[in-house]
Amino acid sequence: MSQSETKRAERSARRPLAQAVGKTPPNGNPLVAHRFGADPYALVHGGRVYLYMTNDVLERDEQGNAKDNTYGRIDRIGILSSDDLVNWTDHGEVHVAGKDGAAVWATQSWAPAAACKMIGGKERFFLYFANNASGIGVLEGDSPTGPWTDPLGEALIARSTPGVEDVTWLFDPAVLVEEDGSAYIYFGGGIPEGRAQWPDTARVMKLGDDMTSVVGTAQPIRAPYLFEDAGINKRGGVYYFSYCSNFHPGEREEGSPPAGEIAYMTSGSPTGPWTYERSILRNPSAFFGVGGNNHHAMFEFAGSWYMAYHAQTLSKAMGVPLGYRSTHLNRVEFDENGAIREIQADLAGVPAVKALNPYVRTSGVTSAWTAGVSIGPAPRLAGARAAAASEDGGWIGLAGADFGAGASAFAATVRSDGAAGTIELRLDQPDGALIGRLEVPAEEEEEGEWSVRSTAVAGADGVHDLYLVFRGEPDAPLLQLLDWQFSE
Repeated sequence: MSQSETKRAERSARRPLAQAVGKTPPNGNPLVAHRFGADPYALVHGGRVYLYMTNDVLERDEQGNAKDNTYGRIDRIGILSSDDLVNWTDHGEVHVAGKDGAAVWATQSWAPAAACKMIGGKERFFLYFANNASGIGVLEGDSPTGPWTDPLGEALIARSTPGVEDVTWLFDPAVLVEEDGSAYIYFGGGIPEGRAQWPDTARVMKLGDDMTSVVGTAQPIRAPYLFEDAGINKRGGVYYFSYCSNFHPGEREEGSPPAGEIAYMTSGSPTGPWTYERSILRNPSAFFGVGGNNHHAMFEFAGSWYMAYHAQTLSKAMGVPLGYRSTHLNRVEFDENGAIREIQADLAGVPAVKALNPYVRTSGVTSAWTAGVSIGPAPRLAGARAAAASEDGGWIGLAGADFGAGASAFAATVRSDGAAGTIELRLDQPDGALIGRLEVPAEEEEEGEWSVRSTAVAGADGVHDLYLVFRGEPDAPLLQLLDWQFSE
């Protein structure tokens, strides 16, 4: 290490590390703390689970103060993915609605659903979304992350669709694709006046073979105290329709779902008739001390079942519990008869289904925990995303890296934006054992190019959490990270 690098390291060691807000190690919930994400929907594909979320973004008044989420400005859908359920890759946002979005006819994009189907010998992916509560659109792509195009130029389900005349809210889609390729879309919500117990505003409708058309007439799903949030799963020949119950304040019949909880019904057919079973997830207020609406998606991954749902834990930790939601994950258990047991939401989350392999190239926007780091488009690299330290001492934490017999080197694709910086490699905590230090010199140009840099490492063997700690001079541009990889 040069004399200047040694002095810089000594100065950095005296400065404090960034503090995690909203998600602290070793907790798994919320899934990420650098952004919000509501109304999660899961698609399992290629050994990964992809989560599609309403892209909540802080709204501010003229004085710059955070204000209540109005949902009216949401025109994007966020995407996360993971192959272990603890380290999550941020794929950014799909710009869905508005003049610059994929669906120029739409004004909002809420509560997405996703599906995959083989059509004409090629896998096609479909992203369904609610245009506020007035209709449901669909985008089509050739991968789980797009790019996405609008095949219709208008809503897939609108007020003119047969069978939806009495549906208060045309939103919150869910999609089931059967083994034979037939598919169904579930949607709807709202409470007609005086009909809190039996709103009858949920619907199921067959999708066309192209997944971008509907067939016949939408059929009612009779669900007690329904509010919103359609969910559909199939397990062992049984169909599970799940939903969020409404907030009617009056007395409820015994056995009815309490307010704002996730309940489910079962059937032997994708279109019913349905038998009401029970409530399985209480309102977030029961677990986290902050309530709001409840929204979920169940999925099977690596032989186990999970429920993704949202809660305002991150916004609460930030001091702005104003309707901004984050996605969480907990296990789903079934009894011997196939009934779903009550789900316990918590900040701990779920265990990893496998170890992280540090010897394969890993995106810089993959993390289990972060502090003092922002994630966004990678400058000068169209379509790529990168992590950037927003303050000296910012860090990215990754859970359960298996170094085996030991790593000897570390390489990363970085840029320095005109100022020298360092990535410290530490084990088990942000100030844990130092196994290496990647020095990145200042670029002569004001904006540096991306370059691959490497350093030797020592002391990394076995399974550890890994922390990439960004160091630089105060008030100077800090490093940006595109990807990284260890060598044995």
